[in-house]
Amino acid sequence: MKAKLPAGRSGMSVLRDPLLNKGTAFTLQERARLGLRGLLPPHVHTQEEQMQRSLAHLRGLQSPLEKFIDLNALHDRNEALFFRIVAEHPDEIMPLIYTPTVGLACQQFGNIFQRPRGLFIGAKDRGQIAKVLRNWPQRDIGIIVVTDGERILGLGDLGANGMGIPVGKLSLYTGCAGVPPRRCLPVVLDVGTDNEALRKDPFYIGLRQKRLRGARYDALLEEFVAAVQKVFPGALIQFEDFANTNAFRLLQRYRDRICTFNDDIQGTASVVLAGLVSALRIKGGKLADQRILCLGAGEAATGICDLVVAALAREGLAADEARRRCWLFDSRGLVVASRTDLTSHKRPYAHEHAGIASFAAAVEALRPTAIIGVAAVGGTFTQAVIEAMARHNQRPIVFALSNPTSKSECTAEQAYRWSGGRALFACGSPFDPVTLGGRVFVPRQGNNSYIFPGVGLGVIASRARRVTDEMFLAAARTLARQTTKADLEQGSLYPALKRIRDVSAHIAAAVAEVAYARRLAAQRRPANLLPYIRAQMYEPTYPLYA
Repeated sequence: MKAKLPAGRSGMSVLRDPLLNKGTAFTLQERARLGLRGLLPPHVHTQEEQMQRSLAHLRGLQSPLEKFIDLNALHDRNEALFFRIVAEHPDEIMPLIYTPTVGLACQQFGNIFQRPRGLFIGAKDRGQIAKVLRNWPQRDIGIIVVTDGERILGLGDLGANGMGIPVGKLSLYTGCAGVPPRRCLPVVLDVGTDNEALRKDPFYIGLRQKRLRGARYDALLEEFVAAVQKVFPGALIQFEDFANTNAFRLLQRYRDRICTFNDDIQGTASVVLAGLVSALRIKGGKLADQRILCLGAGEAATGICDLVVAALAREGLAADEARRRCWLFDSRGLVVASRTDLTSHKRPYAHEHAGIASFAAAVEALRPTAIIGVAAVGGTFTQAVIEAMARHNQRPIVFALSNPTSKSECTAEQAYRWSGGRALFACGSPFDPVTLGGRVFVPRQGNNSYIFPGVGLGVIASRARRVTDEMFLAAARTLARQTTKADLEQGSLYPALKRIRDVSAHIAAAVAEVAYARRLAAQRRPANLLPYIRAQMYEPTYPLYA
């Protein structure tokens, strides 16, 4: 592939630009033309050789955090090589650049900070946010992932240290779905932190003040959203890791005004729905026959229930009937109608029932066919819980989705062993295959990375003006169809990660199809949609400059 460098770029400015740099892979002709002779060692390597060298060094490091730092440094100097490694070795690399390692990286962000990536927009930038956005060197931005750092994974308020999340998410947009890296922008809205230990940490990188709340917070968000529409018109804004107090209301406020979604609510719901559909391919039965009990009642749990209800509505079930299939269990016990402490997002799932304080007792009383853990409280799917699920179900569905690994409700081995190998299991953090009774089970993550990259690619490829629940339903159905019979036979409810780019292309096509059908796309539908989608995908190979 031939390419032109931007005018006036040569020498060290090329080597220091990760979008342009090829390192030792610059040919002799390129070195002569671009003023690189003498600035690089004489031997010309292929990208394949560079990848093998980088992997050998990475595999020699001892801890996941060391590997995160090494990959982050590679990302900072050579994006094409970084993304080729991500694309070709997703099983090995994704847990290092995203969950579970990114949680530890965010906790240590001030200690390991080397070079800024993304935009930090602070509470003191009020009135100047559009100007701050214009400082970003790229103009053709397609996707912005933004967090205020208040609920980072299951780790709580990490303030500006939460930048690791938007950076990691956007790395997956590119590595898993081929969204061009130049079209991605990570943003932290630094409104302070209520984490006192961080405010006292001499290495903390953010504002050392308590969080903005109320009208001042809302005004900052409104200015940010308006500024994005002005500076990067049409860009998709993905809200990420906002606390419950803000996540639901921000989604409701902006979903019909701009192109936006909340991955913690909608992306999680879509990947869980896909897993349920896959599980039903094994155990038989219909979605309407299931009773789902979520451990947790926040963004993820209510998002899951809302999408299940939407799916059941499309199958002809009345909304009230559909909601009665979904139950929530929060820190105060089973969510029931008699409780007076419920926030608005929980009330649709507050059914008539006696209060129950123990999750194990709730499983015994409700006899759910599926339990879904999204409360970020480790070890809560106890042996008693799994054994009860196995008593009441021939093939119990057990999704332990909290991450990082320390927050997982149970391990894969526990789920399989305690259920006698009958559990249909999905996890939020990676677990190794489990051998039980001569059979090998291969658990796979119910990870949002199966969904949001394809959704984002479909949105920007079709230039969709809005992101709808119908798109997430389409994404879930498509993901389930991409799970093969061979996957299901080994207990895997999701496709192999090595197929993630192909899976994302199919999801993008399904999402774009909804945009075209609902007249939400700002361009005409191409005659051959899937090939068109594939043609939009970034390939992490080196261009030729001479």
